[in-house]
Amino acid sequence: MRIISGKYGRRRFEVPHNITARPTTDMARESLFNVLGGIVDFDGIVALDLFAGTGAISFELLSRGAASVTAIERATVQQRFITSVATRLDEHSLTLVRGDVFKFLSSCRQAFDLVFADPPYDLPQLGDLPRLIMESGVVKRDTLVVLEHPREFDFTTLPQFSQHRNYGKVNFSFFKV
Repeated sequence: MRIISGKYGRRRFEVPHNITARPTTDMARESLFNVLGGIVDFDGIVALDLFAGTGAISFELLSRGAASVTAIERATVQQRFITSVATRLDEHSLTLVRGDVFKFLSSCRQAFDLVFADPPYDLPQLGDLPRLIMESGVVKRDTLVVLEHPREFDFTTLPQFSQHRNYGKVNFSFFKV
């Protein structure tokens, strides 16, 4: 895993071979952050990373100036990796929540400036995820929600949809509350 830019830019971390996540490719992540850079001022934002996987999005946000990131991850291998990277970076603005994203969404009452979700592409509830996020307590007025998803999904008819970006097999849909 490579952190692309910011205070941790160009730092690399060896991802365990037994990880069960499908990390966002460096190219797609770099393209995403180029787009986000024109929409979001990262300095001081409070962000949420759902289905955190390797934590690459979380660390990229922190590297670029986010005040804090809450990362939700259920898998133990990924949790350990995220914790080890945070320790190596001496990063204390990351809160790792070990658990189920859907339980978190139903109970969390903290609103975030930016919500990023990269669910497993075979997740049965993937089509409902934008609605579940929008109806939860994690969004407020002007929250930007970014969902990574396979091309089979089209969220353009949802009321909060704002734009779609495609980078090879990686698709990002943006929603503005």
